[in-house]
Amino acid sequence: MQCPGQDTRYWKPGAVFETTCPKCGGEMEFFKDEASRRCKKCGERMLNPKMDFGCASYCKYAEQCFGALPSELLAGREDLFKDRVAIAVKRYFGKDFKRIGHATRVARHAEHLGKQEQGNLAVILSAAYLHDTGSKNADGTYKTTDVRYQELEGPAVARQMLMDLGANPEMLEEVCDLINPDRDLRPEESLNFKVLHDADLLADLEEKHKENPLSRGELEDILAGKFLTASGRELAAKELSKCCLAPQS
Repeated sequence: MQCPGQDTRYWKPGAVFETTCPKCGGEMEFFKDEASRRCKKCGERMLNPKMDFGCASYCKYAEQCFGALPSELLAGREDLFKDRVAIAVKRYFGKDFKRIGHATRVARHAEHLGKQEQGNLAVILSAAYLHDTGSKNADGTYKTTDVRYQELEGPAVARQMLMDLGANPEMLEEVCDLINPDRDLRPEESLNFKVLHDADLLADLEEKHKENPLSRGELEDILAGKFLTASGRELAAKELSKCCLAPQS
C-alpha cells in the first residue's frame, strides 16, 4: 500500500504550487513530494520551499523516501551526524558526568582546533565523543579503569554505536581508525588524527593538573614536544597558562 501522503489521490489543494526562481525570477511549479526542481528558464536548481527535510538530514533511508537528495542537503548530513553521536554518547554514559564532561571537553577543543586546521569536523568530533567509550565497559567488566582495559573495550563499543546511528562506511572506518588504541603515530599522519590527539592531550592536562599545576618549564617542554599542530600548541599555551600554570617563585 502506498503512503497516503505520497499517493496523489489523497492530495489536497496546494499539493501542487507555484513559486519564483531565486535566480531569474521565473515561475516554477512544484509538486509537494519533489525534493528539488530546475528552473526551465535559467536552469537554476532549487529546493522545494515547502518540504520539511528534517529527518532526511540524518536518516540513512532518506533517499528511499525522497529519491536523489539535493547536494545542499547532502553537504550537511555529516555535520548533523556528529550531533547525534554526542547525544548517543551522553545517553551511553548515563549519569556518569565525569566521563561526559571529559568527552565534551575533548570535543570542544577538537572543534576549535578542527576549524583552525581546516579538518573534517564531522569525523573529528565524532571521534572526540567516542574516543573514551571503552571506560564504562572496562569498569563494569574488569572492575578497573586501567587504560589498557578501556582501550580493549572501546573500539567495539564505538563501532556498534556508529553502525546503530547509520554512519556511512567511509566515515565509520575513519572514526574507528582514529580511536584505535593499537594505532601508532604514522610518518605521514592525517590532519584529523593530529587534531584529535591534541584535543585529547589538552583535556587530559587540564584535568590532571588542575590540582597540581604545571611549572613554567614543564609547560614549555610539553608544548615543544607533545602537540602535533600549531593550533594545538597555541590553544594549550593559552588554556594551561590560565588554569594550570603555577606562579613563578
